[in-house]
Amino acid sequence: GSCWGNSVERKIYIPLNKTAPCVRLLNATHQIGCQSSISGDTGVIHVVEKEEDLNWVLADGPHPPYMILLDGNLFNRRVMLQLKGTSRVSGLAVAPAKPSPPQGFSPGLKCPNDGFGVYSKDYGPQFAHCNKTVWNPLGSGLSYEDFDFPIFLLEDANETQVIKQCYQAHNVPRDGSGPEYPLCAMQLFSHMHAVTSTVTCMRRSSLQSTFSINPEVVCDPLLDYNVWSTLQPINASGKVDPGKEVIILATRIDSHSFFWNIAPGAESAVSSFVTHLAAAEALHKASDTHLLQRNIMFTFFQGETFDYIGSSRMVYDMEKDKFPLSLSNIYSFVELNQVALRNDSTLWMHTDPVSRMNDSVEVQVRNLLDVLSNSSVGANVTLQEVGHSQPLPPSSFQRFLRARHIPGVVLTDHRTSFQNRYYQSMYDTPENIRMQYPEGLSPEETLEYVTDTAKSLAEVATVVARALYRLAGGANNTSAIQADPKTVARMLYGFLIKMNNSWFQSIIKPDIKGILGDVPQHYVAVSSPVNTTYLVQYVLANLTGTVVNLTKEECLNPEKTPSSEKEMYEYAWVQGSLDPNSTSRVPYCVRSTVHLSKALSPAFELRQWGSTEYSTWTESRWKEIRARIFLVASKELEILTLVVGIAILVVSLLATYFINAKADVLFSTPRDPGAVAY
Repeated sequence: GSCWGNSVERKIYIPLNKTAPCVRLLNATHQIGCQSSISGDTGVIHVVEKEEDLNWVLADGPHPPYMILLDGNLFNRRVMLQLKGTSRVSGLAVAPAKPSPPQGFSPGLKCPNDGFGVYSKDYGPQFAHCNKTVWNPLGSGLSYEDFDFPIFLLEDANETQVIKQCYQAHNVPRDGSGPEYPLCAMQLFSHMHAVTSTVTCMRRSSLQSTFSINPEVVCDPLLDYNVWSTLQPINASGKVDPGKEVIILATRIDSHSFFWNIAPGAESAVSSFVTHLAAAEALHKASDTHLLQRNIMFTFFQGETFDYIGSSRMVYDMEKDKFPLSLSNIYSFVELNQVALRNDSTLWMHTDPVSRMNDSVEVQVRNLLDVLSNSSVGANVTLQEVGHSQPLPPSSFQRFLRARHIPGVVLTDHRTSFQNRYYQSMYDTPENIRMQYPEGLSPEETLEYVTDTAKSLAEVATVVARALYRLAGGANNTSAIQADPKTVARMLYGFLIKMNNSWFQSIIKPDIKGILGDVPQHYVAVSSPVNTTYLVQYVLANLTGTVVNLTKEECLNPEKTPSSEKEMYEYAWVQGSLDPNSTSRVPYCVRSTVHLSKALSPAFELRQWGSTEYSTWTESRWKEIRARIFLVASKELEILTLVVGIAILVVSLLATYFINAKADVLFSTPRDPGAVAY
């Protein structure tokens, strides 16, 4: 029966398999995103490729509600708010614009993470709410709107073409009048379980967990792990000596867009954390790092897009003595923000004008700026200061400043507003940071090909590594400290184009090889660690760790080996590269100082779901997400079919009743005339 049913379904429906939904996210006060009704939303397809096509949907078309196939160039705030204000639209499928919209597109906010950085009515009120500088002027805030109909992204151009063909064959208006039935329709399923706000959904989930045997959780906090390591090993489960000074180098590793798990983040995240990884490798190759008077900590924050989840958690842990470092150990803070779109090879050094009013902080910041500037001499990078009157751009450093006046600098490719015209959007792709490969390269050749972008980011990494070496007290000539463009090229390929490549395969543990999907996305999500976190962890271990001669058993259980210094190092048994002469791999053991620490907002530890101090973002749960198209008959035909069906049912019931009532007459056996009774 089920096989027959499935084959009937296949004849009726064409499933759309390569789609990405817009889902519901919630914070302390709002819900944002999209959802369908519980049984999915259906509508007649109308293709909208220019603004005039909207008139048919909003006014003229005789067959509402409509499912719109929207050209990516029209996917903007003005059009979306028009569609939001009508009951004639039941959903939206967006075909991405190719090439990316030349005018730019950012569904993020004009003032990212507003209210959760350092500036407020009590600290630099003149800088609060981006009063001085609007960082993301192209930000439409579309990702932060609440839509009561489903919106899906069509990732496959072939599926988009199938929908257009179905529309052309059945739905195109003829001579200004409506098309004839049957019509091509689309159905989108994306019903969300959580409503209103994080406060409401967490309370419901909490009540369910308390009183129900099978609790139904309706939302989950956005969470993951921060990745961190140190130049000189420290006891990760102990406390660093209060007198030991540490310099922090930081970046974010997550991004976001309007659609769930579509977050390429080339300029907003990848360019900076790849530069950071290259700088870490360059420093570890220096011969005298064990002699430096100050330690250097490499920190990769997760969840920063959503009101600084990772950095606020690390600061909280430092304040509560749940982290090896305390805030008082931090000598200075250097953050790499967006760095790939430099004009005239200039990098801008942003500092906090409020804390610099303190004389001792000013002296340390001045020293920091001088060391950075001097480190760029001879490199193809020019470092310039931003004026005293400008605040810090959105950055993890702001969360540290909220807790303590730490001398710090944020390095970016923009002096005022972002150079990135596709901040937090699906178009923040390798093309956005001008990554170009020659035609006809194999995947392996593409992995190894050094693009101009890779060379430029390696130069930034070199300057940063040399500056950190000087800040840590290094006295030798820094010309030997050099980031490797080949490593940067491999990382850009792996984090932006294809995760499942030979290098990534060789440096991860065998039990997590399933994380190597195809196109990389850098959304923080709710199930952790996500692919990006794992890969940053293993790339950092590969670039900064050492191969040790341990067996698999010793590597997996280092506490059994007396010389392992288990509390100082992490050990990983990785797959290794393929043996050239066979299909088997040559695994080995890597010892590094790379650790993970929780990136879950303190609001959820403290159960303060309405917090204004910490991030409160949650993601709704859902049952199913799918999309399909099919032909739909007219209402009249559907009603006629129903009436005829009911009539046939009634006639058959009556016939059955009468036949049953007269069964003895109709089905009695006639007597044999030849039979003789005695």
